[in-house]
Amino acid sequence: MTDRDILLAEIQNKAVVHGKITLSSGQEADAYLDLRRITLDSVAAPLVGRVMLDVTSDLDYDAVGGLTLGADPVAAAMLHAAAAQGRRLDAFVVRKAQKTHGLQRRIEGPDVKGRRVLAVEDTSTTGGSVMTAVEALREAGAEVVAVATIVERGAAPRIAEEGLTYRHPFTLSDFGL
Repeated sequence: MTDRDILLAEIQNKAVVHGKITLSSGQEADAYLDLRRITLDSVAAPLVGRVMLDVTSDLDYDAVGGLTLGADPVAAAMLHAAAAQGRRLDAFVVRKAQKTHGLQRRIEGPDVKGRRVLAVEDTSTTGGSVMTAVEALREAGAEVVAVATIVERGAAPRIAEEGLTYRHPFTLSDFGL
């Protein structure tokens, strides 16, 4: 079995929740993918890193991250998976709002100015969260080469509208949703 196959089984077994759920987009769904149960799981998180690196392997980027909280463990998993492969890959965190104290940074971690970056999210329905991150990254002087999510849930049209390449190893249909 491939890493993708094993990750699919992990998501099916640990992250699919049935019942009425209100998504961050405000939309309601009959099933929810609680991907934090995957991205923060000792078995599944390393798979996330390897699968996301694989699905973006043809892209040229040297830093990865997105809007906190959904993107944080995805970026960390990719950073560690890349290191295990002998590749250097930095991670960053985009805050929902700029800090008003300390260094007052909106993007935490290594500086992204002038760098080719990949914006990630665990899953996306409307693209709102990841596009908020893309906007902040562009304002900070980064070149966003693409967007990647673990599960595509409906954001593809919005991301295409923005002219961005979009990668995802899974869609809702992979889970019968």
